[in-house]
Amino acid sequence: MTRHLPKLPLLALVLLAAACAPKKPPAELQAPPATARPETPAPKERPASVETGASNIVPGSQDDLRAQAGGDTVLFAYDSYELDGEARATLLKHATWLRGNPSVRVTLEGHCDEHGTREYNLALGDRRANSAKNFLASQGIDVARLSTISYGKEKPAVDGADEAAYAQNRRAVTMVMSR
Repeated sequence: MTRHLPKLPLLALVLLAAACAPKKPPAELQAPPATARPETPAPKERPASVETGASNIVPGSQDDLRAQAGGDTVLFAYDSYELDGEARATLLKHATWLRGNPSVRVTLEGHCDEHGTREYNLALGDRRANSAKNFLASQGIDVARLSTISYGKEKPAVDGADEAAYAQNRRAVTMVMSR
């Protein structure tokens, strides 16, 4: 303990000198100019996107399918699951989009209007979904990427009890499930 005694007065002297040293006045803070904008943090990194007008669409998304293929829905005639020329043209665009997005899986949803029983419409919706699936498979899309489901008349696109509403509810919809 006697060895530490000579260092103690020296330490006390250094601390006393530091405490008595003149202090610098604090720097004055200046107010920002009135036209200054608050700083915004750098944007977080996003997935690559496709520029379409005023919005950004993520590649491989449902919105991307709609934008690239002109829609995600094909329509059917009353009590039919046959693909007409317009439906085939839309599904050709879906096949092209799927080839460009090889990691995407889709579900083809079959829908009906409110005519008929629930059971009948579930079966017709299934045939519509499978008709679209089979067409995509015929275009070289791996069936492992395609699944189907029938909603029958349970999920109408349009409410209404007239032919215009019915026509929009008789459909198959290609839904992006995973990327």
